[in-house]
Amino acid sequence: MSINSSIINQTEPAQETLKIMAITRALSISVLLLACFACCVNAEERPNIVFLLADDQCTYSMGCYGTPDVQTPNMDQLARDGMIFDCHYDTTAICMASRANIMTGMYEYKTGCNFDHGAMLSEHWHRSYPMLLRAEGYQTAFAGKFGFEISQQPDIKGTLPVQDFDLWGGGPGQTNYQTNRNNAMRAYAKEYPHSTLSYGAFGSDFIAEATKSERPFCLSISFKAPHKPATPDPKFDSVYAGKKFTRPANYGREYGEHFSLQSREGRQFERFHSWNYSDKYDEVMATYYQQIYAIDVALGMIRDAIDKAGVRDNTVVIYTSDNGFFCGSHGYGSKVLPYEESSRVPLIIFDPRHGNSGKELRCDSLTGNVDFAPTILKLAGIEAPENMDGKDLMPLYGDPELKIHDSLPLINVWGPDKAHSYAVVTDSWKYIYWPYSDDKIAPTEELYDTQHDPQELTELSQVKSAAGDLIRMRTLYDAAVADWKQNAVPYHEYKQFGDHFRRR
Repeated sequence: MSINSSIINQTEPAQETLKIMAITRALSISVLLLACFACCVNAEERPNIVFLLADDQCTYSMGCYGTPDVQTPNMDQLARDGMIFDCHYDTTAICMASRANIMTGMYEYKTGCNFDHGAMLSEHWHRSYPMLLRAEGYQTAFAGKFGFEISQQPDIKGTLPVQDFDLWGGGPGQTNYQTNRNNAMRAYAKEYPHSTLSYGAFGSDFIAEATKSERPFCLSISFKAPHKPATPDPKFDSVYAGKKFTRPANYGREYGEHFSLQSREGRQFERFHSWNYSDKYDEVMATYYQQIYAIDVALGMIRDAIDKAGVRDNTVVIYTSDNGFFCGSHGYGSKVLPYEESSRVPLIIFDPRHGNSGKELRCDSLTGNVDFAPTILKLAGIEAPENMDGKDLMPLYGDPELKIHDSLPLINVWGPDKAHSYAVVTDSWKYIYWPYSDDKIAPTEELYDTQHDPQELTELSQVKSAAGDLIRMRTLYDAAVADWKQNAVPYHEYKQFGDHFRRR
């Protein structure tokens, strides 16, 4: 029996019911079409967003941050087009936790996510910026080192959120510098055998395809470079061949003698020698800068793709790093510790729609990696969830003199217990507390005037003239400890640190 004949043979009340259902369905479709039309109109007003994240890039690796020894033409151009942020910190200076901070806008003790601790729970992931953007109609893509996994409950191995993006080019763990060893990127291996440029190609292809739709897009790329093991793209071997580099004023062990004994207990201290900053500085830095040069080229590829797609005037670009790198400063290597070279990183934002773009402005206000999620959401016209600790950065783009934070925490609960630390930083001061003690080491506090001593050459906790600043920073620190105690997740051993970091 056909559908039409079945309707004809219904009783009269049944036919009336079908008519009402048909009218209701028609009205629903009309409302849906109107909603879709409104969504498309709003989509045209919402910007595209490109978020680019380096791995282990310090501020003095870029020309726009005052280092004439390096070649970063595309980063420098992005800085001229947009705004440089000079007081930007990663609230945890290590890959996994920092990436969780970035995605969720929350401090580490609220995500429960870091090496030695555990994966991110899905309840937090579902409130991350990629998930919220996609729910609101954005096309989303991710490529590179994702950095953490998603789990349904604590202490259970997680998985990568491959299906949560419209296009996926990410990989587990540290990924690989050989493109053909990254499963999601193998299509690019022949033309771009080194992964750094493959991510530039991925981003370019996604932009070209995404702009065929009326929906806005968000592209997030996390480069592996310049993370160890140092593996630069041989295509750029000539860029720094034979070059000598100016060493920073705080380079060498003699400029770290005032640091806490606890800070020497992690691998960062021995890597001054084992990673050859002490005896092959120019060779090591040439390799490091060469890896960053390749990121610069990839950035150029992506910006060219934006121009070619005709969306330059409506595409916001954000460039930063998941943590910094010591590179021999104070006689240390690697990252993690709360000192400047490790925790303060580059940040450039370019919003072509804003009147301050192109004015080469800089912002000295305190900002942190937890600010990216609320900023990206606000750019998209989405209200940030109340659980986020970060703030929208864009008011600073309008007025670089504004403040959005009085202080931020700097966290390290990774690695040996002896090297665990908790710190607070303002736009001009830093206070660090090292709780570990034994028969040779006592709990230690450090105080630095980062405004007048950005290289942290003078420790001020015992200096009488800084007594008032010490009291003020202790108060901020105690408040940060209280927040940890109150808001830390009840799993992955984070609650215990609330008492562990209490000043003694």
